[in-house]
Amino acid sequence: MSNTQDRIAVACPSCSPAEETVHEVLKTGGQATVRCTECSHVHKVRIETEQEVEKQVIVSQDGDSFKTMVDAPPEETIAVGEEFIVDTDEAIMLVRITGLETGPEQRAEEAVVEDVETIWTRAVDNVSVNVTVNPKEGTGYREDTRSFKVNVPGDYEFVVGETEEFGDEKFAVKALHVRDDAPEYRHGKLDHDGDMVYAKDINRLYGTDKTTSAWSAW
Repeated sequence: MSNTQDRIAVACPSCSPAEETVHEVLKTGGQATVRCTECSHVHKVRIETEQEVEKQVIVSQDGDSFKTMVDAPPEETIAVGEEFIVDTDEAIMLVRITGLETGPEQRAEEAVVEDVETIWTRAVDNVSVNVTVNPKEGTGYREDTRSFKVNVPGDYEFVVGETEEFGDEKFAVKALHVRDDAPEYRHGKLDHDGDMVYAKDINRLYGTDKTTSAWSAW
């Protein structure tokens, strides 16, 4: 997936006519206006742009979803699990590919952009993590287990054995279930002290209550 190009490598007629140097693109078009970052010389140059195609993207975030469009080189290969930036009128967000629709009811794990009809994604820059907390042993019944969500940046690190605190909730991380679309971890469930999973890769976190107020069966 491509962003707007604002720097290119071309020869500078002033300081480097034989070798390319980095230039800032001041104005695009058939004959682009560029400025050399070495000597600040401004000149025009023809920029050969790679043909791109527009593809529909479905972004899922916290149970909601919306459609947008992205431009990408038709020969580029994309795959489930890869991440890219989506720039919409509402926000710029990082998303991860969760599915590639290549035809009616046809999905692929990997495909060339020109063969893809719809790219299914979910936002991963900020995420809601499903948490299930069990009472401290001997302080409550199993049915007292409670579930809630915590909102954190996608690259927030949850580590088995460490204690987390969010508002009134305080718990020790006991186990981490990894999402199917996450990059490869050792297992789908990590439960050894020191095991770490990024928030964006977690399907559900299991913890043990560490709040100061004891659970009560009364």
